[in-house]
Amino acid sequence: MKAVQYREIGAAPEVVTVPDPEPGPGQVLLKVTAAGVCHSDIAVMSWPADQFPYPLPLTLGHEGVGTVAALGAGVSGLTTGQSVAVYGPWGCGTCVKCAEGKENYCLRAQELGINPPGLGSPGAMAEYMIVDDPRHLVPIGDLDPVRTVPLTDAGLTPYHAIKRSLPKLVPGATAVVIGTGGLGHVAIQLLRALTAARVIALDVTEEKLDLARTVGAHEAVLSDEHAAERIRELTGGVGAQVVLDFVGATPTVATAGAAAAIDSDVTIVGIGGGALPVGFGVLPFNTTVSAPYWGSRSELAEVLDLAHAGAVDVHVETYTLDEAPLAYERLHAGKINGRAVILPQG
Repeated sequence: MKAVQYREIGAAPEVVTVPDPEPGPGQVLLKVTAAGVCHSDIAVMSWPADQFPYPLPLTLGHEGVGTVAALGAGVSGLTTGQSVAVYGPWGCGTCVKCAEGKENYCLRAQELGINPPGLGSPGAMAEYMIVDDPRHLVPIGDLDPVRTVPLTDAGLTPYHAIKRSLPKLVPGATAVVIGTGGLGHVAIQLLRALTAARVIALDVTEEKLDLARTVGAHEAVLSDEHAAERIRELTGGVGAQVVLDFVGATPTVATAGAAAAIDSDVTIVGIGGGALPVGFGVLPFNTTVSAPYWGSRSELAEVLDLAHAGAVDVHVETYTLDEAPLAYERLHAGKINGRAVILPQG
């Protein structure tokens, strides 16, 4: 079968031919319908050799949707041909966090060498993939696989971040979304669907801000050195009760802190390497700063329920498997508006 692999440190991903996988006991073989392209992949491919934690070659793709092609021995509860989404942050399944469905916070994954697909384990950017356990599959019913696949990360991750701040997103509150790309434009829709808060979107181009307005942002502000001041003006000097930074770079993290209100949540989702100092007098009183990771299995089901209800719709650009390296080039150049999706079956 064909697969998109990162094969050499510092090199571009390649489309290669690899053996067809077969499911072992307890595993599921998926015929991949759609695979998402994410900035996390680019971050992984930018790590130097002495920091790279995974064996190469690595089949990319931590967002996956497919149809069940075959079941390993002992697997039940799924049927051949069923359309399913892959829950990506695999855990041990037995620790306290996994027992809660929070495999994204598994306490033993690193110790046991358990990695998500595309981030250590063979991923979804291939014609077929192995899923280690049926609990990591969620049926999608009649949802469009192409628009659904980004929800496994670009939907789940902002949903997890927003859900923890819902008590502060009351009528009259303001939520700021920094970065309105793959995750951010979904976050805007989730905020509009789940809360009555005013949503202010920040990005560096008018094209991205236009997308933010299209998906429901009340205000769209250029992300520059004046952005925090503009947010203060729009909130009557109070600031935002919730700030979600989907970039995470040093300038955006600084903006997030400067835009925060008293008793606010600042959530750094992006992996741009920025850090926000925390301490008495550094931020407004009772500001909480967090850096969450992905989301729980139950939260993925909730996100898919929102999609079934028509509350969220991902803006996608589609590419064939052979065009996947081009999709990564365009993403790295900031030319993807929304989310890029690879179609391994054509």
